[in-house]
Amino acid sequence: MLKGKRISVIIPAYNEEKCLPGVLERIPDFVDEVIVVDDGSSDRTYEAARAFAEKDSRIKAIKLEGNCGKGCAMREGVKSFTGDVVVFMDADGQHKPEDIIKLLGPIVNGEADVVIGARKVEEAGKRPLHRRLSNIITTRLIRLKLKTYVYDTQSGFRAFRREFLPEIESDRYEVETEMLFKTAKMGARIREIPVSMIYDPNRAGRFGARDVLRFVKAYLKF
Repeated sequence: MLKGKRISVIIPAYNEEKCLPGVLERIPDFVDEVIVVDDGSSDRTYEAARAFAEKDSRIKAIKLEGNCGKGCAMREGVKSFTGDVVVFMDADGQHKPEDIIKLLGPIVNGEADVVIGARKVEEAGKRPLHRRLSNIITTRLIRLKLKTYVYDTQSGFRAFRREFLPEIESDRYEVETEMLFKTAKMGARIREIPVSMIYDPNRAGRFGARDVLRFVKAYLKF
């Protein structure tokens, strides 16, 4: 099914002690390694990851001493992955581990180099208005610069062929924008696959005003 490809999953995590176990216990058997990077959490996220690592040799837990951001945690995870294909996904349960296979298909079959898990419209519509508006604005700006249509430019659920995984420079949420621009410049074939998104309205979003400024900086830089 995966044509001998080794699959790695990198999960940046920050204060996800409650949600992370539900993600890890549903990682498909075909995944060869899972790297959880605890981004300086103040709860027991690292301990939760370590508990799974003791039961499942595929899982590796890394702890950063301070909170340095999603991009920083992803960069740390990239240092030790060994797969032919690497999948990035969030630790908060919004992404379904069962959907990993959907992202891998186009890469394994030689149809794409990068696959984005595009969140369904009906699911995205459940997000707060300010998050939907910010996503619409950033997406349209990115499409303008890319000169191509990408439906969900900010999805953090993505798969990369090792050869098209760019160097990560950004420290925080602007990492999604940076990686998209860089892979496009590398000539990567980018494809989107519809995936479900489980949005919890009771969880406060972490994307703030400073992240808007970081997005603008990344947009102009990359």
